[in-house]
Amino acid sequence: MPGLVGSALTLLCLLQIKHLFADFFLQTPKMLSGRDTYLHTGRAQHAGVHTLGSIAVFVLMGANIGFILLICLAEWVVHFHIDYGKAHYSEKKDLTPQQAMFWRAMGTDQFLHQLTYLAMTAIWVKSAF
Repeated sequence: MPGLVGSALTLLCLLQIKHLFADFFLQTPKMLSGRDTYLHTGRAQHAGVHTLGSIAVFVLMGANIGFILLICLAEWVVHFHIDYGKAHYSEKKDLTPQQAMFWRAMGTDQFLHQLTYLAMTAIWVKSAF
């Protein structure tokens, strides 16, 4: 699928692959513990893994370095805060995987990350085409 649509779908697919690995395969115990603390170094590192993955994706897509630095810095900030929101809510409610609200919080977290990727793609399309 050539052109704009193909490029946008390719970018979204690459961001999805990056998200799968960064959110589910590359988290360390430090990233997963104590997440209700706002200034949590593990969360900052986790958001950094996402940022590094996105940098690689945008390099593959041929984006310019200025764009990559700005969009990935914004992603780091957004990802950090989405994850904090989920962790804070989950801890406040003492949620466990056996509760439906845990999965609603997880689903909302993932939904917000997907909206972030749609926004990043829209911004890239506007700047690249």
